[in-house]
Amino acid sequence: MTSRIPRDSRLRLVRPRPLAAAPQAMTQRRPRRAAPRPPEGTPARSELARMARSGLADAARVARWADTALGSGNATADGKATLSDATADRAARELGLTPAQVRADWDTARLAGLVEVHGDSARPGWRLRAWNRDDSAVLRGWVALFDAWSLAHPEPAGQEPAAVAEVISAMPQVLSFLQLSAGPVPVEQLLDLLEQRVTELRTERCEVPYGPRLEPGTPQPAEAAPVPDAAPGTPLAPLLDWALHALASVGALTCGDGHATLTPLGSWAVWVKLEQICVAAQSPAGNIEQPAEDMLRGCGRLRPNAARAEYRAWLAARPVGSAVAELIGAARGEDALLRGLAFDALRVVGAPAEPDVRAVVDEPTLRPYALLWLAEHDGADPEDAHHVLTRREATWLWVDTAAAVADHGEAPLLVRHLESAVQPTVPALLDEVRAVGHPRTVQVLVALAAAHPDPALAKAVRRAAFQVHTGGG
Repeated sequence: MTSRIPRDSRLRLVRPRPLAAAPQAMTQRRPRRAAPRPPEGTPARSELARMARSGLADAARVARWADTALGSGNATADGKATLSDATADRAARELGLTPAQVRADWDTARLAGLVEVHGDSARPGWRLRAWNRDDSAVLRGWVALFDAWSLAHPEPAGQEPAAVAEVISAMPQVLSFLQLSAGPVPVEQLLDLLEQRVTELRTERCEVPYGPRLEPGTPQPAEAAPVPDAAPGTPLAPLLDWALHALASVGALTCGDGHATLTPLGSWAVWVKLEQICVAAQSPAGNIEQPAEDMLRGCGRLRPNAARAEYRAWLAARPVGSAVAELIGAARGEDALLRGLAFDALRVVGAPAEPDVRAVVDEPTLRPYALLWLAEHDGADPEDAHHVLTRREATWLWVDTAAAVADHGEAPLLVRHLESAVQPTVPALLDEVRAVGHPRTVQVLVALAAAHPDPALAKAVRRAAFQVHTGGG
């Protein structure tokens, strides 16, 4: 028997940092280097966004239908993030689709962040709100779907789970080769590369036996022998075929005549990941004159001191009461980065904001931020303020902050965000993240799995994302 969840001893986290420090890390970045230019022939961002909108048009249509026909927060689901039969049938009638098409488009919309599921209800994601005006939001949504290709098109039944995980871990190298080739590549050549990479993964893997370590020279009992991950003879051709068609289903490549070719979107996304650059929008000019949401978005790339200066200038230009109300309104949106930045701006406001902050303590989305704000306002050290949160609230805030990093940060920052988790091991973290019910859980886990360099840890995180996506335990 094999397992896709590595043992606890394999996945110990480094010493946790206080969770309260995690949102601050979003703006504590290294000095920016000049952004490299994409390869020659890469379409302009506006054209890439047009391609992404076209590819996700059906998913956006179903998401807008749910928003309009069912009302925000009232979309009926079955508790597993899938549409109920009644809702799927109604959408099929009104949109002129089959129920199967509606379900497929709904799943795509969830993976792209166009809808967010909360228990038995759903609401539009912030990307859907910005769909027609923000090319970066559209491209981030498509990249989220690209990262989740193995969830968008699950593997065929009967495949060895460990072999599937190895192929998923090896595909970034295959995609990099496709990107560097800049043209059609024979599938047979990709199969050779995949087999080489999987062999390397099996060679590099160092399984740590569960239980007490034995002294050197002591015979190892049979029951302590490591469990093999996958049969060495597992054929990879069917799994490569699945991976290529799954990537084709999200618009990353095309397959035909025994060749595979990255689409312009796929080539750009692979290049972005290779360069580890951020796809967030640049700060707009004139932050002081902007509404709270745009001001906060403009401050998202500033260092803490510069951002606080912007907050002070913005607050000085308007009445305190209306400014606080506007900041809290921005915090209620779907963009987790803006939520954290809004409460940073409210810290600059200080005492005049206290009544409004106390008034939102019972709102689940804002409660962790409000409790931390109040604790600091009452004199708690910011490094210790996180003690006011329950374990569940701390986990929810960890996922929310990870969503902000996934949307606006760089891959290494998302990996370092693991240090802020209150759980001592990755398996414990994944169990509590699944239980907390954050609407961005799948996207966060998929992004973390794509970013983390440890194949064993990435495999565990992908498995957790798949369980959340399918409603499994």
